[in-house]
Amino acid sequence: MTDPKIYKPRAVTGFPEWLPEVRRIEQQWMDHIRKVFESYGFCSIETPSIEELDVLRAKGEVDKEIYVLERLHKDDNDKSDARLALHFDQTVPLARYVAQHFNELDFPFKRYQMQRVWRGERPQAGRFREFYQCDIDVIGVDNVPLHFDSELAAIMVDILRGLDIGPFQMQISNRKILIGLCEGLGISNIAPVTRAIDKIEKIGAEGTRQLLSEAHLPAQIIETLISFAQIKTENESFVEKVLALGVSSPTLAEGIAELASVMARLTHIERGYVVADLSIVRGLDYYTGTVYETKLLENRDFGSICSGGRYDDLAGSYINKHLPGVGISIGLSRLFDYMRINGKLGDLTRKSPTDILVCLPSDENRNAAAEVAKILRDRGLNVELYHSGQKIKKQMEYAVRKGIPFVWFPPFDVGQPHEVKNMKTGTQSTADPKTWMIGKNS
Repeated sequence: MTDPKIYKPRAVTGFPEWLPEVRRIEQQWMDHIRKVFESYGFCSIETPSIEELDVLRAKGEVDKEIYVLERLHKDDNDKSDARLALHFDQTVPLARYVAQHFNELDFPFKRYQMQRVWRGERPQAGRFREFYQCDIDVIGVDNVPLHFDSELAAIMVDILRGLDIGPFQMQISNRKILIGLCEGLGISNIAPVTRAIDKIEKIGAEGTRQLLSEAHLPAQIIETLISFAQIKTENESFVEKVLALGVSSPTLAEGIAELASVMARLTHIERGYVVADLSIVRGLDYYTGTVYETKLLENRDFGSICSGGRYDDLAGSYINKHLPGVGISIGLSRLFDYMRINGKLGDLTRKSPTDILVCLPSDENRNAAAEVAKILRDRGLNVELYHSGQKIKKQMEYAVRKGIPFVWFPPFDVGQPHEVKNMKTGTQSTADPKTWMIGKNS
């Protein structure tokens, strides 16, 4: 008889898993994000992890990254499962969902979605194969009011400030401005221009100038584009700077007016968190108006932590309706892992959600101790009853290892009071399980 093979335990690369103390913080992040989304009236939906492969492949830019699902022991002639794949973002599922439930939804449809997505990328810092995205979108029939573009920016600023990630800045632009500028300059092929302008923050003005030269543009037009890409203001004053370039077109005027309107509705946000930055164009032609990118000011090379924009039609492939929208997304796992690696997640000493550990003087006292735990638990506290009647020292050590902030001592004998110990301060005092509260009596 041969011994069974022993496998070394290891996770698959690119599929993160956290220890309890880290996972606890991740859940707090998600609770905070969910709370802010709902405070603005967005409703939650959850779509299946899989969609039809042909539908996902319609967005061909990630064709090579799609994970296909297939049964190990499928029938030789069964091709049905090969049509299924894990979704790589939440836009395709949202489009299918809205089209399928169109007659049951209320528009404008304000939804948020916090789910895992999968991409077959090469794992590296900030890049996972499985990760959480937190999306919000507003979908309308024929029209989505422009004020939602401002609202989405305000929502994300609220969220990121609450996560305490350090200084950040949301950069907002409108794709119509650059498209209109190119029209006014007589540039018919704008793809090389958008690629060059989008890189100016990384490669600087000189590097961008070189890329534009390679597109065989005249020197005067190149300098106009460089000046345009360097426009960055905290309010609507970008308008004067664009007009000073001396270029005009209907599309340019429309884009300027839209971005000015969005910025005018963000004056209530503390200065510095949101800027109009005309170098932001976003790589996807999917976006047709407002575009967002958000950077950590301490490490701008990390890339955008929160991005999105306005699009003209969400579900045209499914339904004969014009469904424009605006959306924005946080790459939660990517940002969270950055904060984890840099030691910025805060208190990682708590390895459990337990607020109070109820000591068990002896196994004979289990029912009485369980009653105390129930009283505290019924009052909304997270309570753990120690698993066996061991020495108090061992129970205290257990609380320390798990980072449990309070230890409760039920009476050992009749007539004795209950006592609770604050593990952080070391203070111990009498307490009533029916009235004791964290922070008030501790």
